[in-house]
Amino acid sequence: MSIDVSGTTTAMQASIAPEGGTRYRAASFRRRLLRRPATWVAIASLLLIVTLAAFAPWVTHTHPLDGGLDSLLPPGSPQHWLGTDDLGRDIWTRVVYGTRISLLVGVASAALAAVIGVLVGALAGYYGGWLDTTLMRIAEFFQTLPRFVLALIVIALFGASVTKMILVIAVLSWPQLARVVRATVASLNQSQFVDAARVAGMGSRAIILREILPNVAAPIVVIGSLDIAAAILIEASLSFFGLGDPNQVSWGAMLNDAQQYLRSAWWMSAFPGLGIALTVLSFNLLGDALNDALNPRGEQGA
Repeated sequence: MSIDVSGTTTAMQASIAPEGGTRYRAASFRRRLLRRPATWVAIASLLLIVTLAAFAPWVTHTHPLDGGLDSLLPPGSPQHWLGTDDLGRDIWTRVVYGTRISLLVGVASAALAAVIGVLVGALAGYYGGWLDTTLMRIAEFFQTLPRFVLALIVIALFGASVTKMILVIAVLSWPQLARVVRATVASLNQSQFVDAARVAGMGSRAIILREILPNVAAPIVVIGSLDIAAAILIEASLSFFGLGDPNQVSWGAMLNDAQQYLRSAWWMSAFPGLGIALTVLSFNLLGDALNDALNPRGEQGA
């Protein structure tokens, strides 16, 4: 991934660029972002998923943990149009509430991983030397660890909860972003606009925050969107193995419940499985589109 480091910061460019140039760049970004039909589908899907998560109590008519006498009803019932599970719980309600856990774990863990990765990468890239070597060796160590297996062990040892899932996934997800930020910051650290900021008396923290990091926004956004998809998969996998929060409804836990009913009640596994697939695919497609749109070379080819 390449970033434009032609010698001016994002803020400096904005201050000298005419208003028409700003509009042109914004229009060019939107054109590159939305030029693929798959991106439109991904954005629409994510908007739908976020809307369902936000308004879950208003788009469902039951509580996701409430059972009933109508167990294993197939889809198409007036009251349970996606059917019910073995305990009479409404599948539609559980799928809708499952979006909340998936989005919460995905977004929160990716955000926390981004904070750690940006902090480590910025310090390593800016100061270099022994600090760079030490932080990058730590990052390499974490990269060698199998994320899902280690998350499985940690959750099994210390108990299952949404907070613990977020922390474990974030701690295991930051190294990739840290290495990308480190390489970009190290390159920008030798740029003329950074030297000009030093000559002007700007401190190291201000240079990193105001001059360098705005130019590293592109990889942060792209890798963050992909980390959300990966975190959703890890959460679903942990819940599938029975290590999810028992007090919350998740798609992985629904798949766990559906194992023994794969032949007799296919809808118990089909709809949460579709929810996982659609959400992960949408975030991956959005990440690819953002990568193309934020890549300066994409504008030349557009």
